[in-house]
Amino acid sequence: MKKITASLFALAMFLLPSMAFAATAPPQAVNMTHVYIVFGVLLIAAVLFFTEWIPLAVTSILVPCALSTLGVITVKEAWVSFGDTSILTIVGLFMLGEATFATGFAQRVATWVITRAGASEIRILVFSMILIAFMSAFLNNAGVTAITLPMLISIARKAHLSPSRILLPTAYAASFGGCLSLVGQAPSMVANGILAKMAPEYGQFAFFEFAWYGLPLTATAIILFALFPRFLVPPAREDVAELKEMEIPDGGIHMWIAGGIYFLVIICMATGLVPLTSAAMLGAMLCILTRCMSLKQAQDGIDWTTVWLFAGMLSMSFAMNKSGAAQLIADFVVGYFSDPYILFGVLMLVTGLLTNIMSNTATTAIMVPLVIPIALGMHLSPLPFVMGIAMSAAACFMTPIATPSNTLVLRPGNYTFMDYVRYGLIWQIVSFILAVLIIPHVWPFMP
Repeated sequence: MKKITASLFALAMFLLPSMAFAATAPPQAVNMTHVYIVFGVLLIAAVLFFTEWIPLAVTSILVPCALSTLGVITVKEAWVSFGDTSILTIVGLFMLGEATFATGFAQRVATWVITRAGASEIRILVFSMILIAFMSAFLNNAGVTAITLPMLISIARKAHLSPSRILLPTAYAASFGGCLSLVGQAPSMVANGILAKMAPEYGQFAFFEFAWYGLPLTATAIILFALFPRFLVPPAREDVAELKEMEIPDGGIHMWIAGGIYFLVIICMATGLVPLTSAAMLGAMLCILTRCMSLKQAQDGIDWTTVWLFAGMLSMSFAMNKSGAAQLIADFVVGYFSDPYILFGVLMLVTGLLTNIMSNTATTAIMVPLVIPIALGMHLSPLPFVMGIAMSAAACFMTPIATPSNTLVLRPGNYTFMDYVRYGLIWQIVSFILAVLIIPHVWPFMP
């Protein structure tokens, strides 16, 4: 039933605008045959992203296959994105993060911090959220949730607490922390790469620029959880987790080398001393050369679904611009929403809805190429819109499939679908309000 509903929603989302575009007299530069093909491919991709009838990566790779085969873009335009510097940056950061897990550096840091929380439920909750949010700013948030899950369950049991009291809040903390930096969540990296391609004159977001929004969101969440756990923390449930002792690799000196390389790369990225791509790849190669991880471990640490999804959907931006579909979208939206604040709010709401029922990376890959030409068509800066979509896609809480972190705690916490709706709705509203208040002021609509 969920897949049928999602499919119908996708059809409504993309067919209605397409019909409106068709009824509009297009300018001469627009190739309407190619526009229909682009909308058709986008529609089919959206349905497949929603339903996941086939793997996300396969759907994404089929997009450039279809666009080039049907003549909308050239073969070179279809596949050039797979060698894009943004792709290499993502690959390098995945490999670099794997080194901190392979040597045990990330696990030991987590253990050291959380064990100092004591037996107090509030202290355990706050310490856990701070730690996981901090780690998620520098590491993949799903990986952070996975490595800390056995430890959190163990701590809860020792403190005579139900794991359900802390697992969902810490999964949310991974999403909060993921909004603090470029590498915290895949949507940030995907949005940054598309922005560089479609609006290069506006540059890219800096490594910690996301923290203008992410830090207030994280701080607000931790304070509210500490003050109002009765309303924000799920009730105690039967402990169904099958706890396995977390095996921490004995990395020895390599653990500290990997940690040092990782933070050196972060410093280089944050200060601009070394370009993002070069810093990420150099750090990954240094970890291999210093035997912090093997080449196979580095390759296994890459989330290829994110890589293929990003690269494949970049071809859609070529097709939308070349066919004139991007301009039609811009003209259509401008005709209905002339106020940038209303447009910003509508796009945030749509993104928040989509990202709770499909991959947040896929949502970003669909929405960002749509919004950039809209902003440019209204003579507005695309920066606040891209940031808003990226953060709305990253901060999603209302379903167990909204993020991998949400999925990971579903069974150990013995949660129901309605638990996510009930407790996630609060944070969906808080994140939306903060985005509306903060983002347009940090990145003004007027260029």
